[in-house]
Amino acid sequence: MGHLLVVESWVGSMSRLLPEALREGGHEFTFLTRDLGHYLRAAPEGVRHPLLGARNVITADTNDLDALLPVAERLHTALGFDGVLSSCDYYLPAVAAVAARLGLPGPAADAVGHACRKDLTRRILEDAGVPGPRFAVVEPDEEPGAAEVRAARALGFPLVVKPVDLCAGMYVRRVDDEAELVAACRALAGFPVNARGQHRPSLVLLEGLLDGPEVSVETVSSGGRIRVVGVTDKSIAGAPAFIETGHMFPAALTPAERTAVQDTAVDALKALGLSDGVVAHTEIKLTSAGPRVVEVNPRPAGNRITELVRHVTGIDLAAAAVDVALGREPDLAVRATGLRSAAIGFLVPEVDGTLAALDRHEQLQQETGVLEALLAEPGHAVTAAGSNNEYLGHVMAGDPHGLGARARVETLLAGVRDRMVIR
Repeated sequence: MGHLLVVESWVGSMSRLLPEALREGGHEFTFLTRDLGHYLRAAPEGVRHPLLGARNVITADTNDLDALLPVAERLHTALGFDGVLSSCDYYLPAVAAVAARLGLPGPAADAVGHACRKDLTRRILEDAGVPGPRFAVVEPDEEPGAAEVRAARALGFPLVVKPVDLCAGMYVRRVDDEAELVAACRALAGFPVNARGQHRPSLVLLEGLLDGPEVSVETVSSGGRIRVVGVTDKSIAGAPAFIETGHMFPAALTPAERTAVQDTAVDALKALGLSDGVVAHTEIKLTSAGPRVVEVNPRPAGNRITELVRHVTGIDLAAAAVDVALGREPDLAVRATGLRSAAIGFLVPEVDGTLAALDRHEQLQQETGVLEALLAEPGHAVTAAGSNNEYLGHVMAGDPHGLGARARVETLLAGVRDRMVIR
């Protein structure tokens, strides 16, 4: 069995799923972080902290690649790693660089770096002929919004304003005129350092607004071959923000739609050079003009999609990520699970305040079809959602007969919303 170096992680579901996959595979891991307190502050209640399963927990400056590489080399000499990985977008390029330096399996470092920068992804996909929105990459002037307005006049409204490096929908906004564009750019300029203490590039990405529903294609690249595990549908709300309110796997698509989005995702991965050593989550809009790539993420899907896939197919994408990090062929055999679809819906707050009343998740867990329910407790401070980071809980349900999981989740969440009180 293997010993893996894990460089940082999320503090959400993947912080649990990845250690579980390592343990279930019989592997060990050493955890490397610049701030152990970041994980202790977000320790899950009522369960064993995932980091208690680590063979070693070591602190080092993971934000400085020049400092990180020699630390990784020294640790490798002393401990002997068989692979390196992370579940945090902000450290994926560093992990790829560490793998290359240590001679361990992994995707090309430049390919990962390009995928983690939305502006570079756009340019590479455009050059390769992979369809996406019209776009412009803008270097802001001293006055936020001025250069963006000039670019917007050439593109035409409506537009989507994006940071080139953030995730979870942070600071992604629809804008319909110059005033809204300037406001969005000023808000983004006020966030120069991300949640991990990394200074952000000042570039702003402007994209033409895409119509149609959004899906994601979950893939595993190994041995020079890209295999599609399936397609997930996504519901988006919260305009002018783009907040993910739920997902269902598999997506309710026609065979032609499914083929088109899968082919588009594979083309995007090939264009970026992500044909080996990576589990990927590619988001695509099914527009009236055909599939258009939204973004490519060189890591397993977040927001509980990984669990939906496992509930329906038996395929563990977290375990697949461990396998490809070790240079091994992952197990992607579909198994009967008793479910034909699984869905999750998130409770998204629309106002600020304090949560005064909400159903108990124990009650929801007794409802027919419910796989998991988790809701915030009364007294919780509530912030009106501007990204995927402000949820007040979720409900996950499955359907053994067909594609009814989403409808079941929406019915359950509607009842929860009717009884929720925020003051």
